Amino acid sequence: MGIKSRNKIEASFNMSSMTDIVFLLLVFFIIASTLITPNALNIILPKASDTPQQNLPTTVEIQADGIYALDGNVIAINQLEPSLISALSNKEKPGIVLKADKDVVLDYIVPVMEIANRNKFSLVLATDSKK
Repeated sequence: MGIKSRNKIEASFNMSSMTDIVFLLLVFFIIASTLITPNALNIILPKASDTPQQNLPTTVEIQADGIYALDGNVIAINQLEPSLISALSNKEKPGIVLKADKDVVLDYIVPVMEIANRNKFSLVLATDSKK
């Protein structure tokens, strides 16, 4: 005589609740990752006014072939330091804006940096914004 049990244990698992949880976690991490900005600097940019600046910075431009220009006028490298000293002697905070072509060799930029360091001029490297 065979005795049969009324309680049968089924060995299957319903995955629909697990897939719902995984999908919700995926959506959460996608949204959370857009809120995080990795490798970003916290920079407070200055406000601009409509009044023109009285003391425009002195610009040194370097072309790819090593031609220097001080405020738009072509100048030899050996005349650059005396010209910068005379141009920046009457300014309270002397500064140089260095505009170099993207193909300029570092050998052309370093002398301008040395001149600025020797004479305690602040030096800013001008760049274009990415579009």
